[in-house]
Amino acid sequence: MQIGTGQACPIIVGREGALILVGAAVILLSISSHIEIPMVPVPITAQTFMVLTVGAVLGPLLGAVGTVIWLLCGAIGLPVLAGGASGIGHFAGPTAGFLFAFPIAALTVGVLVSRRQGQGFAYRAWWVFLAGIAGHIICLGLGVLWLSTSIGIGAALENGFFPFILGGIIKSAAVAAVVIGIEHQRGKAS
Repeated sequence: MQIGTGQACPIIVGREGALILVGAAVILLSISSHIEIPMVPVPITAQTFMVLTVGAVLGPLLGAVGTVIWLLCGAIGLPVLAGGASGIGHFAGPTAGFLFAFPIAALTVGVLVSRRQGQGFAYRAWWVFLAGIAGHIICLGLGVLWLSTSIGIGAALENGFFPFILGGIIKSAAVAAVVIGIEHQRGKAS
């Protein structure tokens, strides 16, 4: 089976290889959840960076599947969510909208990144950056919508959107750097 065609990591794998890649994604997502700057009600973490990177590198299908499995691990009690949190309650709490947005963002970034290949370095880097921005818009948009149901739209924007704009831009640039770096290394290996 060919996985990741057109993504940063085009490789040929069988079912076992796909399971390994998804498992690696779950591990990386879990680790990224422990890298955080505490804020209330939504902490700044490396989760969004990793969600978008997983989607961009593994492609829409494996990226989204890895993200869903990671969220399921958190739901059943494994300490893989922000700050080592876990439990089904987080999927009904203030950050639930962000959590539910993650697989959609991974899928979207994977699709967008796979659509533009071979356009030159600067164009490619810009495109991956914009895909990352799109992923952040999905995460922040759905997160704020959910958060607004409990604290109102003004407070949701103040606490769940505006503080994350600069971080989203920086994380999108980091996603682009990782993807371009992987593509560059794969080009050397070919």
